[in-house]
Order: sequence, then structure tokens, then C-alpha cells
Amino acid sequence: MLIFNKHRLTNLRVVSHFFVQRIWVPAFVACGVMCSPALILESQAEPVHGIAMHGSPKYAADFPYMDYVNPNAPKGGKIAYGAQGSFDSLNPFLLKGVSPRGLWDESYGLNVYEPLLARSADEAFSLYGMIAEWVDMPDDRSSITFKIRDEARFSDGHAIDVEDVKFTIDLLREHGRPAYAGRIKRIKAIEEPGDKQIRFVFADGSDRELPLLIGMLPVLPSHAIDPEQFAKSGMYQFIGSGPYLIDKVDAGSKVVLKRDPNYWAKDLPIKVGQDNFDEIRIEYFRDNTALFEAFKKGVFDVSIESDPARWANQYDFTAIENGSVEKRTFNSGLPKGMSAFVFNTRKPVFENRRVRRTLASLFDFDWVNKNLYHGLFSRSGSYFQNSVLSSLGLPASEAEKVLLAPYLDTIDPDILDGSYMPVSGADTRAIRKLLGAAIRDLGSAGYSLKNGVMTNSQTNTPLAFEFLATTKEQERIALAYARVLERIGVQMEIRTVDSAQYWERRKTMDFDMMKMSWSASLSPGNEQMARWHSSQRDKDGWFNQAGANDPAIDAMIDALLAARSQEAFTAAVRAFDRTLINGYYVVPLFHKADQWVGMWKRIGVPDDEAKVQPLAGYRNTTWWFEGD
Repeated sequence: MLIFNKHRLTNLRVVSHFFVQRIWVPAFVACGVMCSPALILESQAEPVHGIAMHGSPKYAADFPYMDYVNPNAPKGGKIAYGAQGSFDSLNPFLLKGVSPRGLWDESYGLNVYEPLLARSADEAFSLYGMIAEWVDMPDDRSSITFKIRDEARFSDGHAIDVEDVKFTIDLLREHGRPAYAGRIKRIKAIEEPGDKQIRFVFADGSDRELPLLIGMLPVLPSHAIDPEQFAKSGMYQFIGSGPYLIDKVDAGSKVVLKRDPNYWAKDLPIKVGQDNFDEIRIEYFRDNTALFEAFKKGVFDVSIESDPARWANQYDFTAIENGSVEKRTFNSGLPKGMSAFVFNTRKPVFENRRVRRTLASLFDFDWVNKNLYHGLFSRSGSYFQNSVLSSLGLPASEAEKVLLAPYLDTIDPDILDGSYMPVSGADTRAIRKLLGAAIRDLGSAGYSLKNGVMTNSQTNTPLAFEFLATTKEQERIALAYARVLERIGVQMEIRTVDSAQYWERRKTMDFDMMKMSWSASLSPGNEQMARWHSSQRDKDGWFNQAGANDPAIDAMIDALLAARSQEAFTAAVRAFDRTLINGYYVVPLFHKADQWVGMWKRIGVPDDEAKVQPLAGYRNTTWWFEGD
């Protein structure tokens, strides 16, 4: 915000009486001196309708709606989703418990709770006013100020105010997921520069993403939440300010959301053409087989398909043949991320990087892709695959080398010169060569074959570990991997558990190896700290499953967060990608180029009506009901 300083009258400009009346008068009152309404001090920034991580937002202040929506989408009807597993909590903001989809998540929509700023779906990382009418962020990003909209309301009609924002900050700092607490602890001061305004002050602007992440925090009702009950998780319900209300809950199996008829933001440009259903139902099923059978019968409307075998062979049921269901393909402009078997490096068996590198070379992708997935997958190698941020196939640039200078002698030459690719034997002969090389590499790491078992020469313990699975697909891929490992005496036991036990063991890092997927965007930031930073190694949570503890990774995360230009940012992310690859924290698996979606035709999608498509491929908040 602009604060008048009688000791530094520089960079003066004239503003209209209306502008001064609406925005700046509270600042004048705060200055404690006589201030002219015509002359004010200009700061590095001024209130705007939206902000971007790099550059400027795409949409001007007077935009009528987002380009990826159908602004005339009809309102009404229902949509049902299916999900595997269960839930035991209605609180999506805690680490404790598993909450249902659809309350507060990007894939199903921010239906019940809303943030100060909302993200657009056709930009790398831009935010626009949601609960906040405007935002003020100086160029050095040492602070960020929000003005709460006068019309913003919770679903019970209670006005949203600054106290609700401060209450949410305290609540999430004390009880929220580690990612929330990590952001909030870097707030050095909270100020109220004017009516319905709140400013967050940071120690410095070194983390240039932090102000945007603060804008993406939810705002929760101080008058309607008992912090003690909130912290216990469970089926404790509390209201939000979003377009939907929690209507019905069958614990563990179903949640139904209904449209709030008094939703305060329905006419905001950022909401036009979205939130079109009167009812959203999310129903849970015990396994993928039951899930798919329910979709075929029309129990729910959309099947987000990940199994190429099923996509190729099982979408031939009656509803497909009579035209009631169609197979849809959506193109995603985002990096493909990483799907992999992750090594838990906290476990002694995986402490040695050479052991991890050797085991990572033994996944027979060609066989798995051909025999299990009809050749529809491509091998993954980068954490930002198929994007300008990936380091695959590119030698390290001079800018990258400057960032990596203290660590260059620890990085494999093929990773630096761009020739690295995940190893996979194309035929039986190539597999035999890989197995021979693996035995030699493990020998240099202190292992040898004893009676057909790969054994640590010092401790006399076998090279053995457990793979934790929760789905048939995970079992199937793991079995293919285990068969190769068995040929060199490495023992991998596959343990399949129910979803509740699986998620609990995942959160508490109680596993040796498991399948993980790390999504990627064109604007990676603080989520990488949660996933890979050494400070997160010994914290329970959902993120640093690998237990990464590498100063090179930490330094590259700092560099990408501090980047001020797109060029510097790209260099930092590529260097970061190289450090992750170099750690051999995973056995890279595969990715598909497109998104496969089975959809009952009663659901409408803004294909022709929209000017552009969302970067992520599909955006279900823009869909609508067309009738049976």
C-alpha cells in the first residue's frame, strides 16, 4: 500500500478524487499528518486485480470471464464421481485422517472453502481476486496486502472480515498440514493498513512465491469453528464460503454437496461459467474393479482412466455401443511429472546411492509397456518431462553451471551433459547385460552373491525390502519388477494393505518402497520444498517420502524460489531436475501423453464454446448437466 512519509516526498503523482476516497484514505489516516488528497507517495506497486509469479497476468481488470469456460453454461442437474478407498474425516486441512474429495482440492474443485485469490487454469501461475477485491504486492515481494470484498460471505450469511483471515492463520499454524505451517511461520508481521485490509510482512523477498501462496490459503469462519474440535479431525463439519454446502454424509462411503442458493460470488467474472451443477456426489468403492463396474452401470458419470489395458480392451460395454458413454481424450500442456517406485532412504537398505542407482536400472520398462499396457506409455526420466523445464537431452547451461558450481563433482557426467536416460533393456540379451552390470555395481557397494542371495559382505544381511501396495495395478507392476530383481538375488516382498493402512503408513513414512506420483506444473515452487528439502526429511506427512537430504537440492530450491526472470527460473528448475535425477531416489516408471476420460454424455464440456483449453487438460468445474 502507499503510505505517506513526510520525510521522503519523492515519486509524487496525481490521482483522482474517487481513487483516493476508495483506496487511499485509510493510509492517510494512518500517517498521522495532514495529507493532501491530490498528492501521495507512490510505492513500488499499487492495488491490482491479479498477480503472476513471473511477468503479468493474462486477464485485464475488466475481463468478463475466463477463456476456458462456456459463459452460457446451463445451471442445474447433478454430477457424480467415483473414487477408490474411503474417508474418515471431513477436514481437508489436517494431516490427521483422510477427507473426501471435492471439499478443497484442485482436481474436483474448491467447492466448500475458498481462498483470498483464485488460480486461473490457462496460465502457468496467475492469481485473481476471489475473497479479496484487490491485492497489493511490491516489486521486492517483502509483503502482500489484501482488501476483503464487502460482499464476501460465509454460507450462513456472516460477512467475511479480517478477523476471519487472522483466525485462519492461527488455526492452520497450530493444527494445519505441514505445508500450511511452513508458509505461515515465515510471516513476520500482520498489519491492518485500512478498513477490511490485511497485510502480511515477510523477512525479505527471497522466496518470491511465498506471497502468492499466502493468497491461496483458505479463509475459515472464526464464528463457526471450535479450534479444539477442528484439531480432532473426524466428522466435525464446519461451513465455508464456496458455491456448495455439505448436504449428506455416509461415513467412509459417500458425500453429497448441494449448491448454495445464496452463494455470494456467483456473478464474479472469475466464477462465470463454473460451478454449474445443483448437486455433486462423490461415492467411494473398495477397489478399481468395483469402481469401473459402477461406472459402466451409470452409478457415476466420469471415469478418469489410468489403466491402458482397460482403456484399450474394456470400454466396449453397452453404454459405449449405444452412444450413452463416450471415450474422451484431453491434451495437457503441463509437464508430465514423475511416476515411480520411491526408495525410502531413511531405511539402511537404501542409504547407499550406488545401490539405488543399480536397482533403478533393473526395471524392464519395454516388457511392462508391451505386455501390460499395450505399448501406450512412454518412459519417464525427468521430474518435469515434456516441458521446457526438463533437463533431459540438454547439456547444463552456463547459468545452471553457476548454480551447481559447489556440487559439480558430485553429479554424474551423463546427467550434466544431457545424455542421461533411464536404463531399460530392449530385449533378453540387453537385460542379461544389465543384470551382469548390476552384480558388478553391487559388488563395489559391498554386496556379493551367497547361495543365490545378494548379501552385504560386512553385515551378512540380504539385500531385501518390502514393497507397499494398495491396488491391483501396483501389485502387477511390482511383480514384474520383483521377477527381475530375483534373478540377481535381490528379494522384494510385496505387501498389499487396505487404503486406510496404506495412507497411514505413507504419512508416517513406514515403508521401504512404494509407488508415488509427483505432479508438475510450469511454475514449480514451495511444493518442491515440502517434497524434497532436507528440512522435511524427518517430518511425518505426505511429501518427502524419499527422505532426500542433499545440500545441492536445497540450494536449487532456494534458487528457483528467488528467480526474478523466466530465464533465471528455467535455469534453476533444470538444475534442480538434475540434482533430483542424480540422487536416484526413485525407479522411474512411465507416463501417457494424454488424459483418458470415460464420460456419460449427460455431462457437457466446453470444447467448442471455449477460446482456449485449460493447461491441465480438463477442468471439471466448467462442466454442466445436459440431461439423460
